[in-house]
Amino acid sequence: MSLLVVGLSHRSAPVSVLERAALTTDAQAKLVQDTVAAEPATEASVLATCNRIELYADVDKFHAGVAELSTLLAQHSGVGLDELTPYLYVHYEDRAVHHLFSVACGLDSMVVGEGQILGQIKDSLARAQDLHTAGRLLNDLFQQALRVGKRAHTETGIDRAGQSLVTFGLEQLTSGAPVEKWARGKRALVIGAGSMSSLAAATLARAGVGEVVVANRTLDRAERLAQILNQADDTDVVARAVPMDAVRDELTRADIAVSCTGATGLVLQAEEIAAAVEGRTGRPAHVEERAQGAAGSPATPRTDVSQTPLPPASVGTDENCPLDLTAPGFSVMGEAAVAGMDAATLEQHAAWAAGSAVERREAARRSPEVTPELITALAATVATAGRIPERRKPEPVAEVPRPEPALFLLDLAMPRDIDAAVHRLAGVRLVDIESLAEASADAPMAADVDQVRHIVSDEVAAFGAALRAAHITPTVVALRTMAADVVAGEIARLDGRLPGLDDKQRGEIRQAVHRVVDKLLHAPTVRVKQLAAEPGGAGYADALRTLFDLDPETVASVSRAEESMEKTEQNRGPA
Repeated sequence: MSLLVVGLSHRSAPVSVLERAALTTDAQAKLVQDTVAAEPATEASVLATCNRIELYADVDKFHAGVAELSTLLAQHSGVGLDELTPYLYVHYEDRAVHHLFSVACGLDSMVVGEGQILGQIKDSLARAQDLHTAGRLLNDLFQQALRVGKRAHTETGIDRAGQSLVTFGLEQLTSGAPVEKWARGKRALVIGAGSMSSLAAATLARAGVGEVVVANRTLDRAERLAQILNQADDTDVVARAVPMDAVRDELTRADIAVSCTGATGLVLQAEEIAAAVEGRTGRPAHVEERAQGAAGSPATPRTDVSQTPLPPASVGTDENCPLDLTAPGFSVMGEAAVAGMDAATLEQHAAWAAGSAVERREAARRSPEVTPELITALAATVATAGRIPERRKPEPVAEVPRPEPALFLLDLAMPRDIDAAVHRLAGVRLVDIESLAEASADAPMAADVDQVRHIVSDEVAAFGAALRAAHITPTVVALRTMAADVVAGEIARLDGRLPGLDDKQRGEIRQAVHRVVDKLLHAPTVRVKQLAAEPGGAGYADALRTLFDLDPETVASVSRAEESMEKTEQNRGPA
């Protein structure tokens, strides 16, 4: 086995990089085709979701494979290799199997335990089969990954640990309120009609929204989804379909909008959202200015003191400094040493502080908070206000409360569908993949996760053993074929030497010889399969071929026959 995976996910790369590296369906197809056309790879499949892009391949050379797969990912994603490389991870052989099995169980998902990844793995395998880029290794691997994922969800409570990305996103929108209570009676707009959008529509319907409007570029798909929602027995929702050009009008009526399309550009611009909020509330959705590093707090206006002229000043000396720089609690923020000081005194100190560099360094050593620039700022304040206010600390800046959202937006697309500038619009709450990644970093993990990890470890060991055992099978088949040919030749020679034997006698002799050969070969062939299944057991096939002088072409023909049968099975689709 020479399985190699090169990829990036929300665990290795920021969302901004994932967004730029996202692949369209056509780009995924071209990527796997170019991968199998490259020299190191014979099979390839891409697993692309909203928070991961992974390229799986069967390669004959590790280092050449890593270089080739990394280069192809960069070329097809449009992100330069130098920029992409720091975010890439590489798994090989058993570690690659372990990674995919963990992904299939939801252990590597943004929301631990979510089950949507199984459908995405199934789709990935189906695409590779349609493109004829999945051979024996990837077919076995992805089929087994699906079984492992189903086993994890059946035998453990991992479903309690995880939820769908849709449910997690809705919980973030509610800011902790129960989704059912928050969604009751609201109007929802779902943009897109794919698997994620369909899940969002169904989740909102079950949560109790009064109406779901589905918008999609292909109206027929939107109508089918709306019909399914209307016919569901477990909801009373009213659903209808609209074309994409009706989204702007529907936004003015919607309370919630969920977007997950395959578009390569923005579906909703900030200006469109602002217009929708204004149309809904009658008030403009102004842009909130925020201070850097203090999200959610309005920026405090700053006075450019450098433009404020100071009164004429003469240069003072250290002895002339009017401030006690060693006083406990000294601060330039209007505290003890400067509280109540008049403009003339501060001006004198400002002139002194701007003088000799030696004196300034000595003053800074004694009280590092005192600098000429800060003293100058104080002097400028005094020149305007007359005196420094007598207070220990600045008055807190009153924060303008953010209004309650009139529109809730959930963007589950990668790359994003909704302009990130919407985060700054008053009256709007936007949750996107980036904010979900931040929120999921602190999400608790269920105790069942440990049990799933044990399942993954056991399944990886079993898969590796089965793969190694399968590797020796063509050699064992070739050995038995050679033995059958020897028996047939000896029976023919015996017939020539003993022509008087009747059919019954010949049959008895033939069965006796076959039984002898079978008994002689049974124990060693069973044992060699067992030994070959263990780590490092690949050499047993070579030993058999050498000991019995097997024709390499006979072994190869058995392998080709097995591959032909597997291709027939592939056409039936994944389990």
